[in-house]
Amino acid sequence: MGFFERLSRLFRANANAVISSMEDPSKILDQSVDDMQRDLVKLRQAVATAIASQKRIQNQAEQAESQSKTWYERAELALKKGEEDLAREALTRRKTYQDTATALNTQLQTQSSQVDQLKKSLLQLESKISEAKTKKDMLKARAQAAQAQEQLQSAVTGLGTDNAMAAFERMEEKVQSLEARSQAAAELAGADLESQFAALQSSDVDDELAALRSRLESNQLAPNQEPIALPADGGPTPQLEPVQVAEVDAELEDLKRSIDKL
Repeated sequence: MGFFERLSRLFRANANAVISSMEDPSKILDQSVDDMQRDLVKLRQAVATAIASQKRIQNQAEQAESQSKTWYERAELALKKGEEDLAREALTRRKTYQDTATALNTQLQTQSSQVDQLKKSLLQLESKISEAKTKKDMLKARAQAAQAQEQLQSAVTGLGTDNAMAAFERMEEKVQSLEARSQAAAELAGADLESQFAALQSSDVDDELAALRSRLESNQLAPNQEPIALPADGGPTPQLEPVQVAEVDAELEDLKRSIDKL
């Protein structure tokens, strides 16, 4: 393959690619239907011309046949009058018109066949144009739907790298972070409130514990203290036993555990 042939093919391929990319289906469909409509007009004109020619040939054939008949009648008249030469001349004229009529009738048959063929072609073209008009609207709708779908897909594909979409996602994360911080602050505030109430309750318990200790210490006897005599009616006076510290501690621990359970 020569260099110039390859270069020519390359130019044609690129030109076809450019033209294909510039083609709008809707416009091309409309233009195609318009072209077919113009062809239909031309074909109708051709059919009309053919029919007119058929009519003219038919009229000429009829006139030739009429003249042939007329000259035959004249030949009979001349022969009856004894004008044989005149009769012969009339028959010669009749033969001329008869041959003309025969030729015109042959041409008429050919013309009639052409007219019939043109009429069939006209009907086929009208049917194709009607079908093309119906398909044109459907194809235009399909083309528009396909273009809309392509644009939508391009838009969806471009969302991943779009700055606006990236900013939107950042703001969404920021809102989620703010919500988490707000929830944490609410939980901390609730915990602080609980600790304050717990401190108040602990203060009451400590006060009660201090009063209990003071009462127990005031009732506890020293190791060398004599038992306190209580008045009795003639009987022996009972003596108080010294309070054991271990027993008090055990009771204190029980009291602590009961308070902790509250």
